[in-house]
Amino acid sequence: MPSRPSRFRGPGALSRALACAGLLLLAPACSGLGKYTWVNEYQEKPTESDAAYQIVPGDVLNVRVWGQEAMTTRAKVREDGRISLTFLDDVEASGHSPALLAQQIQTRLKDFINHPVVTVSLEEARPMSVTMLGEVANVGAHVLDPGATLLQALGAAGSFTDYAHRDRIFVLRRDDPKAEEPTRIRVKYEDIIRGEGRAAAFRLRPGDVVVVE
Repeated sequence: MPSRPSRFRGPGALSRALACAGLLLLAPACSGLGKYTWVNEYQEKPTESDAAYQIVPGDVLNVRVWGQEAMTTRAKVREDGRISLTFLDDVEASGHSPALLAQQIQTRLKDFINHPVVTVSLEEARPMSVTMLGEVANVGAHVLDPGATLLQALGAAGSFTDYAHRDRIFVLRRDDPKAEEPTRIRVKYEDIIRGEGRAAAFRLRPGDVVVVE
């Protein structure tokens, strides 16, 4: 019975076959970046705190009662969301704006002081936590100052590994809590250090995840 003729004849055909196989292997890698938005095209969505800052645990507040210097205090919001004040003991602070908290304190102080006037100001905002993943030396959560840039986050994570692609830095951000997937914002390291476009000034938000592929 005659043997079935081979589809590949000669070294040239074999080389072409290997090249085709290589392209098939590379295809998933080339398309594996998924859906993303370049940082220069990303439309920043306002947060609730952009309109009126909402106090969170860890914030340090300055509570001033006019004409009552002994009652003026610097209070840190506890993890239960409360602060302790003279006469009032625990006061719920988390979730309120400084102005709304001042009104509530004023109302409660009327039992002790005639016509109290209270102001509340944010003295120190709670440091934010950003998670660094991928090809960086120090993977994990890093505590940064509020409004820290992507460059500062990369500095906290240490150097890149030998396998890092410096044009594949992604910020994963939950713009829409109802969305199944976070927004993926792509940034090139070269654009950051050269100050090109929005990359250098791009500021992170609490809960952002930075991935270096």
